[in-house]
Amino acid sequence: MARRLISSGSTFEKSIGYSRAVVDGDWVFVSGTTGFDYSNMTIQDNAVAQCEQALKNIAAALKQADSSFADVVRVHYLMTSAADFERCWPAMGKAFGEVRPAATMMVVGLADSRMKIEIEVTALRRKKTGRKAAPRKKIVKAVRRKK
Repeated sequence: MARRLISSGSTFEKSIGYSRAVVDGDWVFVSGTTGFDYSNMTIQDNAVAQCEQALKNIAAALKQADSSFADVVRVHYLMTSAADFERCWPAMGKAFGEVRPAATMMVVGLADSRMKIEIEVTALRRKKTGRKAAPRKKIVKAVRRKK
């Protein structure tokens, strides 16, 4: 399968020279994604609102890659304040609670002082065959009969 580049339409992608996501085989690599609403290039001041918007942006990129949060195997949270992390847990849990990918949270400085969170994910797309998985073989133990 050829490598495919996915864009969100963000002006950052063209200016800086990157893709929102890259699909390579069954792997999907989503770039660090902030809480900007790319339709109007605005960002809210609240960390929780930014987290929710970043997750919406990631969901859109995953959808374009024929993937979803269910396929995410790793997530990196980059935050400007550790105090905001716990406040974002409900939004994070809604996206990843059942999936439970490997995760890392780091407190960092971000490129724009308005940004409070950046989220990066890696997903491994599951094969969609349209048929049920083959049944597992039953292990039968041989039992000796006593005479």
